[in-house]
Amino acid sequence: MKPSELARKAVNKEELFILDVRNEDAFEDWKVEGVNFEYMNVPYFDLIDGVEEIMDDLPKDKNILVVCAKEGSSVMVGEMLADEGLEVSYLEGGMKAWSEHLAPVKISDLANGGELYQFVRLGKGCLSYMVLSGEEAAVIDANRMTDIYTDFAKEKGVTINHTMDTHLHADHISGGRALAEESGGTYWLPPKDAEGVTFDYKPLEDGKTIRVGETDIDIQALYSPGHTIGSTSFVIDGQYLLTGDILFIASIGRPDLAGKAEDWVQDLRTTLYERYRELSDNLIVLPAHYTATDELNDDGSVQEKLSVLYKENHGLNIEDEAEFRKTVTENLPPQPNAYQEIRETNMGQVAPDSERKREMEIGPNRCAVR
Repeated sequence: MKPSELARKAVNKEELFILDVRNEDAFEDWKVEGVNFEYMNVPYFDLIDGVEEIMDDLPKDKNILVVCAKEGSSVMVGEMLADEGLEVSYLEGGMKAWSEHLAPVKISDLANGGELYQFVRLGKGCLSYMVLSGEEAAVIDANRMTDIYTDFAKEKGVTINHTMDTHLHADHISGGRALAEESGGTYWLPPKDAEGVTFDYKPLEDGKTIRVGETDIDIQALYSPGHTIGSTSFVIDGQYLLTGDILFIASIGRPDLAGKAEDWVQDLRTTLYERYRELSDNLIVLPAHYTATDELNDDGSVQEKLSVLYKENHGLNIEDEAEFRKTVTENLPPQPNAYQEIRETNMGQVAPDSERKREMEIGPNRCAVR
């Protein structure tokens, strides 16, 4: 089963039984998620001598997907299960391939003829965006796999003139700079997050307007610190608020990935409880991540009105400042895998090879306080 087919099953909320043959700690840390997926975790080394001991626990009337880290172990287990007469498939490329799968979802047509797309990376919960207008495009919070954006732009007949990161990412390797180099465009980064970078960039500053195409589609930068000191949001076409890792659908951003949680808590609260409050309630929030598949809409997108989030998102409804501080500094999930090396890579301080980049990104994003 290709990652694209598995992604469709997750988005369409189909039933699927997954036999994950990775070690227990890897499975508990991170797995393929779907609201109607069932799971069984049995390490491959427990199945080398045969699958007889687990046959009674496997469904006889459902397709079984065998999953491992890179593919090889799942092929061998899948063959043994097929020999026992079960309907079985394996995940092509394993969890590494699942982590890298990325697909566009159309959010909307924009005023004056433009389009807005959200690129959903189900295996990491990463969300990136492309704004198209006329013969130009801008990409925001690009992932490492840049070919999906260049291929999509070619299909749409546009040139990527701008790439932007809402902040210096710590959970995944940004493709923004590489994409700008490939397309001949401009790479933008918040200057307060750029201390220590080794490359040239254009500074994303509060109030900056970046025009895309010949129509009236502006990307308006809005300084919104808290997840990082430079975190910057974007208001697109007066309709959409791209919040980066400051505000998610079911949670808020964590302030500790640069080791400065105590310093940045007040910035986070000011952004969420004051700066965003001044914006229109009708803005549609488009974050840079999501945490669980229940945040996916029926069309596979992740989006919600700002007014709804102020009613339903717990992180936006902690009135007591002391309680807020405790929530975002003491109740945090583990930090993302290799997050410090990822930050250094995104600053250009280290240049790992492609295989090491894949390894660094293995696991969930963990950018949120829930």
